[in-house]
Amino acid sequence: MTATRFAPPVRLSPRTRIGLGAAVVVLTYAYLIALRPTSEHGVGGSAALLALVGYLLGSLLVVSGAMARLSTSTVTLFPVAITLNIVIGQVVRISGLPVHLDSIGTVLVGALAGPAAGAACGALSSITVGMTINPGSLPYAVTAASVGMLVGLFARFGLFRRVPTVVIAGVVIGVVAGMVSAPTTAFVFGNASGQLGQSVVIGTLQAYGSSMVEAATINGLIADPLDKVVVCLLAYAVLSALPARLRQRFPFAREHRVFGRDRLEVGA
Repeated sequence: MTATRFAPPVRLSPRTRIGLGAAVVVLTYAYLIALRPTSEHGVGGSAALLALVGYLLGSLLVVSGAMARLSTSTVTLFPVAITLNIVIGQVVRISGLPVHLDSIGTVLVGALAGPAAGAACGALSSITVGMTINPGSLPYAVTAASVGMLVGLFARFGLFRRVPTVVIAGVVIGVVAGMVSAPTTAFVFGNASGQLGQSVVIGTLQAYGSSMVEAATINGLIADPLDKVVVCLLAYAVLSALPARLRQRFPFAREHRVFGRDRLEVGA
């Protein structure tokens, strides 16, 4: 009798998982934008489920691939960064300020350790908040991952060396974050915002004929760039204050001269 042989399970490489996760997110976003709901009747049901599943699945694939490529020293940053995101985010939320400031830790990780680390930290931060404090944060994990990834990319090209380029990076990151968040805000939450000012903007836009996705996108393009500029500037101030020897412990910051040649070599 011939023994039955089972084929070994297919294991996806970290790069493949990251690529698949990004593809899932892009396809989900494109499909949701194509639906373009115009009223609250377009909210919920299959669209909301698709937004939740697609964005979360994409985020988890990206996190899975990114974590497999990170060093131990980088992973040890995550608890501190996530705690920073949660504490500052909750304080600002209670204060009622028109910004979130819940991604400072993500920006720090992205600038020090690169796009993969930033994406993983951002997604894990949203998932942690969603599972412990505010379930509404879960579908925004992909937005947080996008922020961390873009910070790492911009840091690689030297945009975190001077204040003017930090501001430019913050604006671009905010624009992308606003666009990525729009389908979730429209489909999953019916454009309901926890902040009065943003709710007024969205309600006004819809009253003048904008669809739900259009209103959510425009609101994001107004609010998110301001938030991300402030976050990036605060993170830049923290990074500039860190000892050069500490920054040099991170291969990404050292190899790409994220903070400039002189700053990184002082005290080495």
